Amino acid sequence: METIPYDKRSGKIWFNGELVDWNKANVHLLSHGLHYASCVFEGERVYDGEIFKLEEHTKRLFHSANRMGINMPYSEEEINNASKEIIAVQKVTNGYVRPVVWRGSEMMAISAQKNKIHVAIATWEWGSYFDPKLKLKGIKLNISPWRRPAPNSVPWDTKAAGLYMICTLSKHEAESKGYTDSLMLDHDGNIAEATGANIFFKDKQGNLHTPIPDSFLDGITRRCAIEIAKSKRIKIIERKIKPDEMSDFVGCFLTGTAAEITPVSQIDNFKFEVCDLIKDLSDSYQNLVRKKAAA
Repeated sequence: METIPYDKRSGKIWFNGELVDWNKANVHLLSHGLHYASCVFEGERVYDGEIFKLEEHTKRLFHSANRMGINMPYSEEEINNASKEIIAVQKVTNGYVRPVVWRGSEMMAISAQKNKIHVAIATWEWGSYFDPKLKLKGIKLNISPWRRPAPNSVPWDTKAAGLYMICTLSKHEAESKGYTDSLMLDHDGNIAEATGANIFFKDKQGNLHTPIPDSFLDGITRRCAIEIAKSKRIKIIERKIKPDEMSDFVGCFLTGTAAEITPVSQIDNFKFEVCDLIKDLSDSYQNLVRKKAAA
């Protein structure tokens, strides 16, 4: 399926407090955010015209900015209102929202104390992150040679642009070998997450195991999945998980704003069943994200 390049789309982007024509929402080549990754962002889903968990995403955006030493020029309320405004202007019913914050081009060096902080919010109609046919039978992952950095080496609890460099490398390698995504380990060799989603495993007793998010993002969708599972009296075990333990699990799925709840059928040589429990969690998640519209 052919998609329109993101710099060729039409409509408006909320850019530093104004609605700017899509093709005029540009930044200078020498922006600090491009050269030194002083940039943070969010990814949000629109369901039936409503942004799911908007306030939580905005709070995390501000947390990420603060951790990067970026002073936001707008309040959380202003960003929430701008996000609602732009999806209305763009008439997005079921899509994606990308708020992004970056340092400008006043200084071009490691230090960027005087650089202007820019904020933009773009939105577009968007369907499933993974091929829907693949989601039905479960996607396949390899195991990336790149590892999540130690928590004392990066601001690991943020959505900062620089943290995704190894994710792109991992996903590209996985796709070149016929996989859909890649499993990343942490700095100690424990299971961490996929390139843009958290991971859960189901054991033979029906319990769910998921890594402790102490060197990677504790996703908003991850927390939703845990709440849904607990409401169904499914036991959640958060712990360190070694790769060879995957032979003990019978089910696996990913969670993320883009991924939603996506079953996994294989990781490297480990195979999993797309079981009823995972399908039920996915259905319950879809009911949750669309409950406002239903009401």
